[in-house]
Amino acid sequence: MGAFKPEYAGKMNFYLSAVDDILRHPDDKPSIGLILCKSKSGVVAEYALRDIAKPLGIAEFTHLERLPEQLKGTLPTIEEIEAELRSSERSS
Repeated sequence: MGAFKPEYAGKMNFYLSAVDDILRHPDDKPSIGLILCKSKSGVVAEYALRDIAKPLGIAEFTHLERLPEQLKGTLPTIEEIEAELRSSERSS
């Protein structure tokens, strides 16, 4: 974990688009992206998010050793999302 970088917003926007297109069921609400980082500049965050239409936020988080028990199994890992994207590419 490190400081927020503007390119994280673009990457999160990409992941949200893919998840909403591939994994979201018709009765689900649109996904919400949350970028956790060690620190952020308000000005940099504002410019990075200004023209992104998807619901996305940036939060400072100083310590997370592991996912809380109540969230385990409910959130896909980055590896699982990337595998799903690769699978979708091959089937297209």
